[in-house]
Amino acid sequence: MFKRESEPQRFKSRIAELLMSGSVGTPAWRGGRHFFSRRTPEQEHAVYYAVDADGTERVLVDPMALDPTGLTTLDAVQPDKEGRLLAYQISVGGDEESVLYVIDVATGARVEGPIDRCRYSPIAWLPGGEAFYYVRRLPSTEVPENERQFHRRVYLHRVGTSTEDDVLIFGDGMKMTNYYGVSVSRDGRWLQISASEGTAPRNDLWVADLEVSTPERPELSVVQEGVDAQTGLVFGRDGRLYVHTDRDAPRARVCVTDPAEPGHDSWRDLIPQDEEAVLSDFAILDGLERPVMLVGWTRHAISEITVHDLATGERLGEVPTPGLGTIGGISERPEGGHEAWFGYTDNTNPPSIQHYDARTGETTLWAASPGAVEVPPVRTEQVVYRSKDGTDVRMLIISPVDGEGPRPTILYGYGGFGLSMTPGYSASILAWVEAGGVYAIANLRGGGEEGEDWHRAGMLANKQNVFDDFHAAAVHLVETGVTTTAQLGISGGSNGGLLVGAALTQRPELYSAVVCSAPLLDMVRYEKFGLGATWNVEYGTAEDPEQFGWLHAYSPYHQVRESVSYPATLFTVFGSDTRVHPLHAWKMCAALQHASSGDRPILLRNETEVGHGARSISRTVDLSADTLTFLAKHLGL
Repeated sequence: MFKRESEPQRFKSRIAELLMSGSVGTPAWRGGRHFFSRRTPEQEHAVYYAVDADGTERVLVDPMALDPTGLTTLDAVQPDKEGRLLAYQISVGGDEESVLYVIDVATGARVEGPIDRCRYSPIAWLPGGEAFYYVRRLPSTEVPENERQFHRRVYLHRVGTSTEDDVLIFGDGMKMTNYYGVSVSRDGRWLQISASEGTAPRNDLWVADLEVSTPERPELSVVQEGVDAQTGLVFGRDGRLYVHTDRDAPRARVCVTDPAEPGHDSWRDLIPQDEEAVLSDFAILDGLERPVMLVGWTRHAISEITVHDLATGERLGEVPTPGLGTIGGISERPEGGHEAWFGYTDNTNPPSIQHYDARTGETTLWAASPGAVEVPPVRTEQVVYRSKDGTDVRMLIISPVDGEGPRPTILYGYGGFGLSMTPGYSASILAWVEAGGVYAIANLRGGGEEGEDWHRAGMLANKQNVFDDFHAAAVHLVETGVTTTAQLGISGGSNGGLLVGAALTQRPELYSAVVCSAPLLDMVRYEKFGLGATWNVEYGTAEDPEQFGWLHAYSPYHQVRESVSYPATLFTVFGSDTRVHPLHAWKMCAALQHASSGDRPILLRNETEVGHGARSISRTVDLSADTLTFLAKHLGL
């Protein structure tokens, strides 16, 4: 049970206990093997395993074995199509500068690498494991110093040969901020390449038939180009091409066509757009007399899976799920079959892997997170409130099961890049609620909870909608008695750091404490640092006079005013963050310290040898404990 210890230790020890649940990842099936990740209670990082056909389990990649300091993180993995080789990518100290290696699955011997400059690179294996397509940045010697994070290209690499002999496939002469996707169909016949300008919610897409052109010189045909939509392809074992797209369908749909005619004019709806739910994923189970498609949806941020006839799209039923939570990607065997696996979590259940059998229609637990933890009882409800312009917005409120408000409350949000805030196991949230607080998560515009229209209602010229939604959430919590302004704190990181930075400058009287993590705060100059140049498709660019106006109007750094009593604020930044430079928080912290007329502290927590993303469990515990302790002190928990 929760122990009333000294303030810092009380949160630190409890968060550590709750994180002893460990974690488990969805399996990938290749040949006679399957691959998955698992973190046991005593481990700092998840370990990647292979399981042979006879059930023998072997460690393939253990970040702590590679680096006992805990500073090395496993960024990505991709087994080849036969399950004989594994490509994996690691980085050190949080810099996310992924280095690629290939190992022999049977022996663990390294057969390739290191190959550097592979940040955010997909790996697309050709059959036989002799070659793969991947994405790599140009050498730093070939580009200006301030552009070294950009200039990606798609290459073909043959295992065992020098990267100097890699064949350039795609990307020359295109925008320096482009990101590329690349994949090869299960049978090795079809190559798919996509290109997005930075994080834009649209992509160009090409395919090549490798039976009529060579892997080194694929003859690419346009699927879509210059279209304001996101589209991806799955080449079915039945010979049909399945198209997952939000073109003419902001909540997304699945279409079918002939791979030989992949263009939009030939698409036919199989799973039409739903009026409420966002279509997020699908899997094909064709090892049945009547093949089916499993379709994953999020309905107001809650996940569900439906079952459809593969030929007609007719809805046949639903996949039973453990509760009202979040479902990870649905996976099936590449060769087909009747089984599917998916991850599941909610606010009180650590990640688990569920197994669905289409023959029986039953879902059973396939693998649980390995640690046994005592999770406190909490009450979770989803409420609807009205924003400034009358838009209905949803919010998840997690609170103690006993007693009523008002209570010290943390309001969290993100509101950007089409990312959805969905239920999930969080040691920090549980520790806070167990201590008597309330935790609220707002599904703001700019996210993806209600589809692409919802995202676009909070980007570019519409960014102020996100902040208005957040202020309205705070007002709702106060007006309904959940909390008071003296007990209300806000928290956000990255784009969410921009959110709470704007909130504290626009409505300083509404919030008593702020935790602002790895934030964007100088929106006039954000493009000049880190990966900022890839985000002007989300925020706008200061190079354009009209867009400069949008940015300057809400840029938190530029909206600091003297003689204002600002909330108690803690900035947390990370020395190896190559996405969002810590300078944003450094400048903002200094500006607030200078300008604030109140006596509440403005503090900076600067952490070295970690970055924007993955980190070891012990470093996670330290950060979470410090931020909760700060909020508890200033909210009266």
